[in-house]
Amino acid sequence: MPFGLFQGKGNERLDSIEAKVQTMLAHDRHEFDLAMAALLGDRVAKEVNPDLRSTDRKVNRLEREIRRELLVHSSVFKGIDLPAILIYMSVVKDIERVGDYAKNILDLALDGADFSSGPDAGEWRRLWTEISQFITYAGAVFRDRDVARGRELRTRGDALLNLFDDRVSDLVREGAPDAQAAAYALAYRYLKRVVAHLMNLISAVIMPLDKLDYFDEDPEDRLGREDDAEGY
Repeated sequence: MPFGLFQGKGNERLDSIEAKVQTMLAHDRHEFDLAMAALLGDRVAKEVNPDLRSTDRKVNRLEREIRRELLVHSSVFKGIDLPAILIYMSVVKDIERVGDYAKNILDLALDGADFSSGPDAGEWRRLWTEISQFITYAGAVFRDRDVARGRELRTRGDALLNLFDDRVSDLVREGAPDAQAAAYALAYRYLKRVVAHLMNLISAVIMPLDKLDYFDEDPEDRLGREDDAEGY
C-alpha cells in the first residue's frame, strides 16, 4: 500500500513530524550547497566547516526527535498507523545520511581537493545545481505524496546513478586528467549516495511498504519493474 493512502485518516499528530522532515531536508540542502561551494572554490572550506557541522547536528537532533515522537504516539496515543511509523522510521535515516555525505564532500575540500579549474568544472557545477534541487524536489514529492512526480524523479535519479558509476569506471580505466583522480572518484561516489538516499525517500510514496528502501541498490540489482506500486 503506497504511503499516500495514509494521508487524511485522522493522523493529525503526524503534522509536526512532517514539518520536521521538511526542516531536515532544508538543512541537508544547506549542508550540500556549502560542501559543493567549498569543493568548487566558491567558499573557503575551513570557513564553512563550522556552519556545516553545526547544521548536521541539527539534522541529527531532529532525527532523534522524530523517532521519540513516533514511539510516544504509538505507545500512548494509539493514533498513528503502524505502516506510517515504519515508513517515517526508515526515511528519516535516509534524510540524515544525506548530511553525512555532504560532510564527506567537504572533507575532500578540507584535504585540498579543488574542482574549480579542471576540464570538468562545468559538469561539477551542473551536478551541484541538479542535486541541490533534487533534495527539494524529493521533499515536495514526500510532502504531497505525489506519485507521478515521484516516478519522474526516480527516472532521473537512476540516470544520475548510472552517470556516477560511468564516471568512476572512466577514472579507473583511463585515469583522471590531473592529479585528483581519488578526489574525483570519491566525490562521484558521495553524490551517488546522496541521490540514492533521496530516492529511498521517494520510494515511500511510489512503492508499497514491503518494497520500501530498495533504491539503495543499483538499478540492475533491484527487483524488477513489475514490483512497482502499480497493481497493488
